[in-house]
Amino acid sequence: MDLGARNIGSPLLWAGFLVAVVIVLAVDLKISARDQSSTFKEAVWWSVFWIVLSVGFGFFVWFRYGGEQGLEYFAGYLLEKSLSVDNLFVFVLLFRSFAIPPRHQHRVLFWGVLGAILLRGTLILAGVALVHRFHWVIAVFGAILVYTAWKILFHKDEQDAEPADNAVVRWVARKLPMTSTIEGHHFFVRQGTSLFATPLLLALIAAETTDLVFALDSIPAVFAVTDDPFLVFSSNICAVLGLRALYFVVRGALARLRYLKPGLAAILIFVGLKMLLYKWVELPTGTSLLIIAAILAIALLFSWLMPAPVDEQG
Repeated sequence: MDLGARNIGSPLLWAGFLVAVVIVLAVDLKISARDQSSTFKEAVWWSVFWIVLSVGFGFFVWFRYGGEQGLEYFAGYLLEKSLSVDNLFVFVLLFRSFAIPPRHQHRVLFWGVLGAILLRGTLILAGVALVHRFHWVIAVFGAILVYTAWKILFHKDEQDAEPADNAVVRWVARKLPMTSTIEGHHFFVRQGTSLFATPLLLALIAAETTDLVFALDSIPAVFAVTDDPFLVFSSNICAVLGLRALYFVVRGALARLRYLKPGLAAILIFVGLKMLLYKWVELPTGTSLLIIAAILAIALLFSWLMPAPVDEQG
């Protein structure tokens, strides 16, 4: 990665991208307002839509700003998309913990994704400022990624902890009056003259707090392939936008992907070492993209060939 290289983010490009994100989120919000569960077919089509939109934007970057910038976007997108899949495992545990029925899950996920976009945008701006001011922060980010990979491989119990059992959720549950049951798709309901929070709000808070943990692990990874603020932001946001639809596509198959987490750990180790050694080892962006794609493909292939036993799929 060439620190301090030319950045492509003109005010017009930033404005156009942000307006496009607002438009697609508004459409998604209209759909999420329906009080019914997404069908598998709808989820597949939405997943395809988000992927095509993200890939199409990548080609726009490629042809408008150059092949190197296009490769940086695609490498960042694939990296963040791969790592964000780990969130899906948490969503499964989260909805199980709070007993959220399928018809209300899409609402929690939509607002969770919106919160994740705002949170990640803030973290990315802070990360870019740090990287440009203190280049050695790249090595610190690399060490964080290697440590995260170690936790995935050797601290499975910590990784599989119930998302409902975190300090923020417990604090909110103590401080706010709560209903004992879900009240439609509402986060708050009025009973008499008092306003009560519902379990949907706790599920949303759990989703946001766990995404914060994942973001602190995954956002530094993209700095291994680019430090362009716009490419870091756009690749990350495009990866997160399709997360809700992807959850409804793969939620039934997640337990069978036994080698996905080791694959994600391998990606983190590769990216972390690349960042730790950035002063001495310079890999072309295209090579990094191929390595990340190969690791992910191998993990998925092994999961398909040797799925987890039925008694381990829970």
